[in-house]
Amino acid sequence: MPVFALDKELYFPPAEVAEPDGLLAIGGDLSPERLLLAYRRGIFPWYEGQFILWWSPDPRFVLFPDELKVSKSMKVLLNKNAFEFTVNKSFKEVIRNCKEVKRAGQLGTWITDEVESAYIHMHELGYACSAEAWKDGELVGGVYGIKLGKIFFGESMFSNVSNGSKYAFIKFVEYLQQQGVELIDCQVYTEHLESLGARMIPRQQFLEYLKKWTSYVEL
Repeated sequence: MPVFALDKELYFPPAEVAEPDGLLAIGGDLSPERLLLAYRRGIFPWYEGQFILWWSPDPRFVLFPDELKVSKSMKVLLNKNAFEFTVNKSFKEVIRNCKEVKRAGQLGTWITDEVESAYIHMHELGYACSAEAWKDGELVGGVYGIKLGKIFFGESMFSNVSNGSKYAFIKFVEYLQQQGVELIDCQVYTEHLESLGARMIPRQQFLEYLKKWTSYVEL
């Protein structure tokens, strides 16, 4: 399949024509309109160098909130309220930490200045949200992403102390479930999220969930 080149036109090819590794298109921009269109069609951006690449992998890595797995050690921390948990208290600080945290096996980050600015704008519009874990008044873990209808599209998380991001994620999943969220998009496989209950589903099934649970979203 070809990789499509995007221009100023607000358009994406069907997710089903993506390359075997999920790569679908290159170019375009990170305007709110394009980002919303992408997420609703099962596509997400990921930078490589200076280029915006758009992806729709098959299968898709997701978490159903009622399948969340909490280990015994994490249950102890949760019962002790080991961290303070908040939602949307410090979105800018969360995305900045996700941008700057060092990750094993990675030389840099896909969160460019343009990505950071775009998602802060999406937060200001009410689409992007964050969850935070605090210890002694200091932000020590967090996660951010896009919420459309009954689906939360996770983008990145960070932790500056042991279990910080895991604590924030577990509490956030519970919070999202209370808000009526039916599905959490984890995009691509990680061992960390698999341990929390995430699993692969066919892309076509994921696209059907999108139609069902995000159809009424508008900018």
